[in-house]
Amino acid sequence: MEHHLPVIAIVIPCYNEEEALPISAEKLLSLLDRMTADGLISPKSYIMCSNDGSSDATWDVITKLHLRDSRIKGVSLAHNRGHQYALLAGLMEARNHCDAAISIDADLQDDPEAIVEMIKLFREGKEIVYGVRSSRQSDTWFKRTTAHAFYKMQKRMGLDTVYDHADYRLMSNRALDLLSEYGESNLFLRGIVPQIGLDTAIVTYERHERVAGESKYPLGKMLSFSIDGITSFSAKPIRFIFATGVILLFVDIIVAIYVLTSYFAHTTYSGWTSLMISVWFLGSLILIGIGIVGEYVGKIFTEVKQRPRFAIKDKLWD
Repeated sequence: MEHHLPVIAIVIPCYNEEEALPISAEKLLSLLDRMTADGLISPKSYIMCSNDGSSDATWDVITKLHLRDSRIKGVSLAHNRGHQYALLAGLMEARNHCDAAISIDADLQDDPEAIVEMIKLFREGKEIVYGVRSSRQSDTWFKRTTAHAFYKMQKRMGLDTVYDHADYRLMSNRALDLLSEYGESNLFLRGIVPQIGLDTAIVTYERHERVAGESKYPLGKMLSFSIDGITSFSAKPIRFIFATGVILLFVDIIVAIYVLTSYFAHTTYSGWTSLMISVWFLGSLILIGIGIVGEYVGKIFTEVKQRPRFAIKDKLWD
């Protein structure tokens, strides 16, 4: 019976995806049709496109797709707030109108066929299903190495994240309700979702090339995203600064003993070189320490103002 079938919302954060979105929408609609015909999901299932204040014709494309097929819904942010905020806006808009939501990027590099297995696991009782890459052979050596270094750093900093998982996941309605209670302004969903708990599972898949357009995550943005993730969930960098300071204190004591011994033994030499190296080294450590502490202070500054995380400009519903 239809009323036993889950209503699934596929949430797509979109930023300047006017080229990719028509292709992605067609493929996902075809997938919805197939899963509906197989009796896996309700015919009321739909696609939610969350426009992140795009500067191109992305919202016009979403509007045309909605007029052509009412299963394509849309929400548009008033400003460009970033991938995580657009994704959250789409999830929060969909949570009262679905049994589960699946987030996937518009480029469809994450294999949409994994959605079928996600829904099967959801129907078996899993409330969060992570899409995890089976390998990174398609990546360049540099991207593969930096990605693995990022995950290892997260682990050492105390973050509970899923290895080789981005934001391709299924979340039940109950998981979405729990996610809505996390009110921080500094969003890092890959760190927040594992804290929710509930019954989880993993689906592996092969990553593909973009269906169209260019990547919206160059190295600079990825590095910034990594720093945000670590400083939003771990105080270990500050502890690391303290530990470094303690170690340097012991080094200073040893150096002081050596200098005093040399002084009283009348064996001192001109130490301009070593002095300059020490000044530059310690000065760099101090600036790094101030920068890390400043990162935390900046996040506190953002959080205490309690401003809205995003503003919705337009919606497209039936």
